[in-house]
Amino acid sequence: MDDPQEELEPISKSEIKRQMIALQKLGEELVALPDSKLDKLELPEILRDAINAAKRITAHGGLRRQLQYIGRLMRITDAAPIAEQLSAWRGDNAEVNAVFHRMEHLRTRLLEDDNALTEFISAHPQADAQQLRNLIRNARREAAASQPPKSSRALFKLIRDVLSGGGDAPDDSTEEGQDA
Repeated sequence: MDDPQEELEPISKSEIKRQMIALQKLGEELVALPDSKLDKLELPEILRDAINAAKRITAHGGLRRQLQYIGRLMRITDAAPIAEQLSAWRGDNAEVNAVFHRMEHLRTRLLEDDNALTEFISAHPQADAQQLRNLIRNARREAAASQPPKSSRALFKLIRDVLSGGGDAPDDSTEEGQDA
C-alpha cells in the first residue's frame, strides 16, 4: 500500500503554475495545427470548439484570453496522448527518427553500391526490383546533372512503403523535407 503521507503532500504553487503554462502551450500548439491534423486527435468537443474559435480570433487580447481558456480545458482533459502525438509530429520521437535515418542510410547505400540492391531485394522480396533499378538509375543521373532529386525522393518513398509493408508503388509527389 502507498504511504498516506505521500498522497497528501501538497504541490507548490510554482509547480501548479508551471503545469498550467505547459498545458496552455500545448493548447497553443493545437491552435497552430491544421484541421486535418486536429481531426486525427481525439479531442473533446468543447476543446475542439474552443480551438476553432481561437483560430478565428484576430485581436491579441481576445486570443490570449481564448488560449487561457483552452489551457483550463486542457486541465480537465487527458493531455498525455495529445502531447505524445504532437511530439511524434514534431519529430521528437527517437524511435521515429531512428527509422527515418535507417531509411535514409538505406537509400544512400542503394545509390552508391550496386550490391546493396541485391541485398535489399533478397531481404524484401515483395519490393518491385524493376522500379527500384529505374529510380536508382534516374537518381544517379539527376545527381550527376545537379538536378532536383525527384527520383531520390521517390526512392525514399518506395523504401518507406516496402519497410512499412505498405503499398507497391509510390505516387510521383515529393516527400516533404527530403533532399538527396
